[in-house]
Amino acid sequence: MYAIMKTGGKQYKVKAGDKVTVERTPGMKVGETVEIVEVLAIGEGADLMVGAPFVAGASIQAKLVAETRGPKIVIFKKNRRHNYRRKNGHRQDLAQIEILGIKGAKSSKKDSE
Repeated sequence: MYAIMKTGGKQYKVKAGDKVTVERTPGMKVGETVEIVEVLAIGEGADLMVGAPFVAGASIQAKLVAETRGPKIVIFKKNRRHNYRRKNGHRQDLAQIEILGIKGAKSSKKDSE
């Protein structure tokens, strides 16, 4: 069974045991377990439940494994013939999470076994 979750403005397709790199949210610490309730879809095949926008009663348990930073992105602005040059850089804060389990409204008995 898989789920599609939303975090950091992006959507991720995950299943139990996956390790996913997402944008870091403040307040999370390494080793801490977090519950993600923004689940867009859950199930597999004919048992797929799609929310509007989220599936009611569905959640994903995840553990924060590590905090990292993404690659440096260089922002360079220039106006020719005006001596205007601005160079700036950005590195996104990222968090690596491990999916411990998926709980759904209808499929909670299967997940607990």
